[in-house]
Amino acid sequence: MKNSFVRPLQLLTSFLLLAVFGGLITAAQTRPVPNAQLASKELNSRVESLLKKMTLDEKIGQLVQYSSGFATGPGASNARYDDLAAKGQVGSMLNVVGVEATNHYQHIAVEKSRLHIPILFGLDVIHGHRTTFPVPLALAASWDPSAAETAAHTGAVEARADGIAWAFSPMVDIARDPRWGRIVESAGEDPYLGAAMARAWVKGYQQGDLSKPDSVAVSVKHYAAYGGAIAGRDYNAVDMSEITLRQVYLEPYRAAVEAGAATLMSSFNSINGIPGSANPFTLTQVLRKEWGFDGFVVSDWGAVAELINHSIGDGPTVARKALEAGVDMDMEGNLFGTVIAAQVRTGKIPESVVDEATRRILRVKIALGLFDHPYTAEGPEYDATPERRAVTRKVAEETFVLLKNDAVEGVGALLPLTAKAKTVALIGPLADNQREVLGAWTVKGDPKYVITLRAALAERLGDKLLYAPGCELLSGEDASVLKHVVFGAMDTVTVHEPVPDDAKTIAEAVETAKKADVAILALGESTNWMEGEASSRATLGFTGAQQQLLEAVVATGKPVILVVLAGRPLELKWAANHVPAILEAWSPGMEAGHAVADVLFGDVNPSGKLPASLPRAVGQEPLYYAQLPTGRPAHGDLSHLPSNAGEKFVSRYLDEENSALFPFGWGLSYTRFSYSQPTISRAEVPVREVLASHTPVATVGVDVKNTGSVAGAEVVQLYIRNTAASVEQPVRELKGFARVTLAPGEQKHVEFPLGFDELNFYNVEIKRTVEPTTYKIWVGGSSLATAETSLQVVE
Repeated sequence: MKNSFVRPLQLLTSFLLLAVFGGLITAAQTRPVPNAQLASKELNSRVESLLKKMTLDEKIGQLVQYSSGFATGPGASNARYDDLAAKGQVGSMLNVVGVEATNHYQHIAVEKSRLHIPILFGLDVIHGHRTTFPVPLALAASWDPSAAETAAHTGAVEARADGIAWAFSPMVDIARDPRWGRIVESAGEDPYLGAAMARAWVKGYQQGDLSKPDSVAVSVKHYAAYGGAIAGRDYNAVDMSEITLRQVYLEPYRAAVEAGAATLMSSFNSINGIPGSANPFTLTQVLRKEWGFDGFVVSDWGAVAELINHSIGDGPTVARKALEAGVDMDMEGNLFGTVIAAQVRTGKIPESVVDEATRRILRVKIALGLFDHPYTAEGPEYDATPERRAVTRKVAEETFVLLKNDAVEGVGALLPLTAKAKTVALIGPLADNQREVLGAWTVKGDPKYVITLRAALAERLGDKLLYAPGCELLSGEDASVLKHVVFGAMDTVTVHEPVPDDAKTIAEAVETAKKADVAILALGESTNWMEGEASSRATLGFTGAQQQLLEAVVATGKPVILVVLAGRPLELKWAANHVPAILEAWSPGMEAGHAVADVLFGDVNPSGKLPASLPRAVGQEPLYYAQLPTGRPAHGDLSHLPSNAGEKFVSRYLDEENSALFPFGWGLSYTRFSYSQPTISRAEVPVREVLASHTPVATVGVDVKNTGSVAGAEVVQLYIRNTAASVEQPVRELKGFARVTLAPGEQKHVEFPLGFDELNFYNVEIKRTVEPTTYKIWVGGSSLATAETSLQVVE
């Protein structure tokens, strides 16, 4: 009998105890070759030896994946999995979780199939497995890649203990339109930040060695440009220039591949008219020929079969197109296993195409150690230990963004609360909802482990805490809309309940607020119904009667703190104009309440920065800071100044500012930071020197000082603008960031290297290059940075 991996709980405990955040991040990044394990001669020799023994049916069996247990998509297959496993005709299974379930199928595959090839079990491990961290968008708000690495590695250890060796994560899609519900799984709008987070996720999951018992293979998704869906509507087409595709949307994927990603997942959408799951340009030309990717590509759920809906052929035709384009495994499409063999036997598909796909899958299975250790050892039941809670709490605290913190008469800045409030009213439908603050895509995360804000504040305040729910999350028109949506197996009676009496509950909340010194409102949207996949929205305001609730409580005249709990940027214009303190807390995970309370009371100084711009109005979307220039710019397109409202014939809205309500990179602190004038080590460099090497050619330096009275962490950000390129470049681009922690009065010098990696762009020939030009350079605490220097690249 084959060996089992020892359940690696002690590895997790050691990792959690040693977790440290806040490492310095700069623009310079190492460029490792794609996964070296998959390229090893010894591994590939094993693959070729096994491949020679396989029949055509056994090869095709490796290319199919079936779902058992629960479904994460429509219409799970009813195939007889035991029989398929015994015949070697299933390469992978998803949604099979736990030692007993995975070992059941694995024993059949290893002991009864002719060649004893193990099954690869995959699962959506998105922001933790059983220990649930903040959602990925929130983790990006930390601007701390080590936080994402911690979440990934913790998820990997726990998933491997459940028999899962393959995580359908990270999602690295650039998301510039929060109407798209899957922005919650992304790192936001910027390719530089997205690439940094992508590398961290891959490192955390794979640990640089797939054979480790605490590593899982990643499946970087959704390749490609899934986040660029027209109108923010999920599964919709993507249509953009190749320059934008490469320079913006492909960058995080490239970073993930260079970090050693073992697998990628193809996307549902079409890209410039060619479906992503049958696109030889992205799947073969870019991914394999240009980037040298040696792993395999799995389709998204049913994406191969859905190619029929893209009108590019019937079942056999689309299966052939997907396989030949570079999709190696068919996830619940049920086409590779039924129509490929006949086409190979008739010569329509060369068997060498099947061989190559099989080869890629076998590489990953061998690298994961599945042939040597196919089974999972039984271990103790999961426990939300103090160590696990401490790490999730620390990570969550880094992700919160203080959007606003105005002074209140007689109090000063409203936050932190400290001893200012003798009695606190906690109000809102998200104040005491364990499921909703856990976040979207928590497949194995259990709400019973969640500490709500009400529970955490009760620990601190006792009977000084007053509570009123105020209203429901989904009431009125929202509930009516959702009644018409078919959720299939995931449907519950929640959205079908009668509409509550919001007027009564809001009145009760107002009376509660009147009894308190300060009111905390926990508002947002439903992570269960209105975030994640298939959760596009045409509006971005609070759901249900929450806006009415907010306005009613503000009308009492009591100081109000708004805690926003959501997986996407919401429209907060009214709140920004009427509420003195706003904390963007996203969906914080299992330690939500403790983490939020720590920040509200000043135990932790907030340090998060926005990874995606918050709009003034939904009509601005898609909204992002790195806009291309226009011949008739409004002032707000080029600097920190507001739009010039007095001019009509410029690129502006008649009824709203161009600028974001809260821009990319924005985030306040309980202290203040000052920046010196940035300096540059060389004001002028020859273009040939930049092109000749990937090493830095100049260094930008800045002094950052904590001028306040408490310690704090600042995310120092560097932006550039290429002012004279042959192809239009954005008015600003992030090209470096660093988290620095400063005691009161402390000053640190921060440096950012500039070289080809930071200065290049794609020219009209679709080549990455640097040309003679002048770069404007800004350093500061957000995309509104004003401290400026420049670099001239000369002939």
